[in-house]
Amino acid sequence: MDGILALTLVAVAIVLVFDYTNGFHDAANVVATVIASRAMTPGQAVAVVGVFEFLGPLLGGTAVANTIGGFVDLGTLDASHAIVVVLAGLIGAIAWNLLTWWQGLPSSSSHALVGGLTGATVLAAGAEHVVWGLDAWREGGHLTGVLKVLAALILSPLIGLLAGFAIHRLAMLLLRAAHPRINTRLRRLQFVTTAALAFSHGANDAQKSMGIITLLLVLGGYLPDFSVPFWTMLACATALTLGILTGGWRIVRTLGFSVYKVRPLHALDSQLTSAGVIFTAALVGAPVSTSHVVASSIMGIGAAERPKAVRWGKAREIGHTWLLTLPASAAAGALALLALFPFIS
Repeated sequence: MDGILALTLVAVAIVLVFDYTNGFHDAANVVATVIASRAMTPGQAVAVVGVFEFLGPLLGGTAVANTIGGFVDLGTLDASHAIVVVLAGLIGAIAWNLLTWWQGLPSSSSHALVGGLTGATVLAAGAEHVVWGLDAWREGGHLTGVLKVLAALILSPLIGLLAGFAIHRLAMLLLRAAHPRINTRLRRLQFVTTAALAFSHGANDAQKSMGIITLLLVLGGYLPDFSVPFWTMLACATALTLGILTGGWRIVRTLGFSVYKVRPLHALDSQLTSAGVIFTAALVGAPVSTSHVVASSIMGIGAAERPKAVRWGKAREIGHTWLLTLPASAAAGALALLALFPFIS
């Protein structure tokens, strides 16, 4: 086996590990509200989520994969050097995912991946090998590269907050005279909205790993151009779903109980809001953070009902983690590259 093939196989395996940790980390984002509102048991939630998480990457297109695969430009490096740079970025992202999971904080795997790859690329090849997207924005107003990724990651929680606020206000207006028995129907409806959220999460998040694997195959010379193979979709769908099924239940308490007390209507509105925002982002190729969108939708819903009951201290703690993720994962990616330098000497 030649060195390029061995490096490519190792890097693809690490991508799938990242995909698994992404699902492991994000499991709570998908199931927190449905469990907190007692609409499903954990077993029921895992069964519903597992099926639709797997279908999302297979049916959700490749627009996000194209975005993720194009924000670093490593084509001028030799193949082994380029593959090790991607490998270092992945290791940095995985390290941050595991650390925030251990602390029970819903940080962003998308931020971690972008930060890790950016840090490794800047250290190995220089800032000019990162597609920042500033020139395209100045010249034609087009979002591309890192700027597109950051715009999606910044705007999506704001949209989630505002949409959650608006949807919950509308729901309270429509149900203002409803009998308490309506809670039974709201719990049943969550089987649909949870499935939609799981599908949307799979469609957006697995594409990030699909994009990185396709980039590795192009860098290694195994693909003539950037076109996501079906086996890549299948592998990433499987890894993400396995991560969800064995997921990070530590974060359930943070999202389901520590931001706002979630009842059936809150859970339904949060799932509806999050599914809509995340799937729309997948269609336009914008990689968003499910953690950000779900947490911000819960805050918006709480603010629509009882702003003083929202635990804004927990919200600030989550916000600080969001702000720290990019620089911390970039540093982790750079450190991982330093450890891997002997392989590219």
